[in-house]
Amino acid sequence: MNEYRKSISFYGREIEISTGLLAPQAGGAVTIQSGDTCVLVTATQQTGRPGIDFMPLMVDYEERLYAAGRIPGGFLRREGRPPERATLTSRLIDRPMRPLFPGWLRDDVQIVATTLSVDETVPPDILCITAASIAVRIAQCPFAGPVAAVRVGLVDDEFIINPTYAEIEAGDLDLVVAGTPKGIIMVEAGADRLPENDVIEAIDFAYEAIQELLAAQEEISQDLELSKVEGIPPEANSAVDEFVAEQAQEKIQAILKQFLGKNERDSQLDELKEAIVAALEERPEDDPLRLFAAENPKAIAKAFKALTKTLMRKQIVDENIRVDGRKLDEVRPISCQAGLVPKVHGSGLFTRGLTQVLSITTLGTPGDAQELDDLHPAEQKRYLHHYNFPAYSVGETKPARSPGRREIGHGALAERALLPVLPPSDSFGYVLRVVSEVLSSNGSTSMGSVCGSSLSLMDAGVPIAAPVGGVAMGLIREGAEERILTDIQGIEDFLGDMDFKVAGTESGITALQMDMKIDGITVKTVSEAIRQAKAGRLHILSKMAELLPAPRADLAPTAPRLLTFKISPDAIGQVIGPGGKTIKGIVEATGAKVDIEDDGTVVVSSNKGGQAEAAKKMIEGMTRRVEEGQVYMGKVTRIIPIGAFVEFLPKKEGMIHISQLADYRVGKVEDEVAVGDDVVVKVRSIDNRGRINLTRLGISAEEATEVREAVAK
Repeated sequence: MNEYRKSISFYGREIEISTGLLAPQAGGAVTIQSGDTCVLVTATQQTGRPGIDFMPLMVDYEERLYAAGRIPGGFLRREGRPPERATLTSRLIDRPMRPLFPGWLRDDVQIVATTLSVDETVPPDILCITAASIAVRIAQCPFAGPVAAVRVGLVDDEFIINPTYAEIEAGDLDLVVAGTPKGIIMVEAGADRLPENDVIEAIDFAYEAIQELLAAQEEISQDLELSKVEGIPPEANSAVDEFVAEQAQEKIQAILKQFLGKNERDSQLDELKEAIVAALEERPEDDPLRLFAAENPKAIAKAFKALTKTLMRKQIVDENIRVDGRKLDEVRPISCQAGLVPKVHGSGLFTRGLTQVLSITTLGTPGDAQELDDLHPAEQKRYLHHYNFPAYSVGETKPARSPGRREIGHGALAERALLPVLPPSDSFGYVLRVVSEVLSSNGSTSMGSVCGSSLSLMDAGVPIAAPVGGVAMGLIREGAEERILTDIQGIEDFLGDMDFKVAGTESGITALQMDMKIDGITVKTVSEAIRQAKAGRLHILSKMAELLPAPRADLAPTAPRLLTFKISPDAIGQVIGPGGKTIKGIVEATGAKVDIEDDGTVVVSSNKGGQAEAAKKMIEGMTRRVEEGQVYMGKVTRIIPIGAFVEFLPKKEGMIHISQLADYRVGKVEDEVAVGDDVVVKVRSIDNRGRINLTRLGISAEEATEVREAVAK
């Protein structure tokens, strides 16, 4: 392919798309650039592996630190495991792309986005989605695109398309919307408790902007003479579907209308599926259907799932009744507990139906903040939310591994939902970590994590601005008919068309995440889902408030205590000392932990009373500005023939000349003081070399009494 370039003027910023120069052996390769941010996105299709029954799509976002002119840390000095933000970007690209590939496709398709250059103005993640759509089209993969994405920020009550990092940080909204010509296919957002109407307006604004990018993609396809590839689906064996329907349709309907719990319903469906297989095996060995099933061992299970899906959806659309008997807008039964785990700083247990999440809060010191080594301008995180999904939560067994993309994504969603209500670091200096353990899963564990974590933070005494609750919304679309479901359970997620998670407080939304299994929905449907979610969220928050209406008044007794104060930045080196000797001495002497920031903010922490205060006194004493005439209580540290040295502040000494020991002539210094004596002294003078001269003369009785009482306290 010859080199091709197209420049798009998009909301005050140029986006340049090129192909034909880089990665010539990839199926499709697109370079997209805006500002100094440049990403190479490739798409490659390869003949699939035999026997698989899913579409093997792989999407990878590869961060290279050379893109920001940096060399990776560590011994190897090369990129290792992707940082969390890179994993989240991979998911962000994957989620709008995946539903647009045909479900029957079995070829391996891999999309790789590699950052070549980044600046601190243009985030690369949004560019990757649009470029991936073009790359897939160039690779001639069967794909129901195009798809494009934009980010919307809200600064000073004005919506901004594709805001800069600084605008995202300063604004009240960070919204990503991806869409196709048929509708919205993905939403991802964090917000500072925005009202539903504002969020809906922002989504509408984003989808309108997306149309320009979709139109540009069609122009590129025309310029490159790219035809749309529909692909050829494998021939279906209608005899299998007919056999399964004949054997099981009425029985599946009966099971779905019994409004059973998940385990009982799954058990009855599994027994029915086994009965169908047994009925097939009773047929003659040369029966065509039996031979086909032997060659395609998953055919019966696939047809059974398809029939169950059809009947479940029909029941919802025709009767407005769900498989557990709930109304469309009804939330499952809820129970909440807090403080049930000893020793930890805070704990919350949230149970909704068969979904149960235990969240544990740990309060740390500023030194526990996570250092970020990625291409994002932010250098640290003070709030960490981790999500674990063990196999036993769904009654399965499998080896425990490090967190996968799903676990990282769910943890990040819960983190984003809670960030807006956390106290600012200048008034609450703790680093916070919340771990959500999914103990049982039947849908919407991420929103269960949000609820459980709110309870856990309040149980720990963290002064959050308001509790945050979350609910997952679903959708069933059959032709022109649509039904929106509140608080979807597992079967409604697996067999439905949408998973739309909405989290927020009573006053507004803090996080959104919407994924589709169809090729898009209208802004009207999105807005209806958001408004219906509000009622569900308020119901959940009311149940949480019955247990903990507000954070506990005091921090957990097991949590460390922090003292925060300021010193002059010029005094930081004095506190640290050569090779860290001074600050290590303070830690050893008091047992407290000391963190010092570049602006002179000092945070002292300890788990035992008095340790932090002792360290604070030492640091303040070392850094206190000494002026002539000030009176101190000190300790004699050494004696020389002409006087005595006194440490009157931590690590700060002055000398009393022999003539200043008494108001009469002193023959020997040892006649008046000895090493270890406590003495009241006044600063007599400070010479031009910073040496401090002390005296015991001219100190009034009131001054001496005042300083002795202060030391005693």
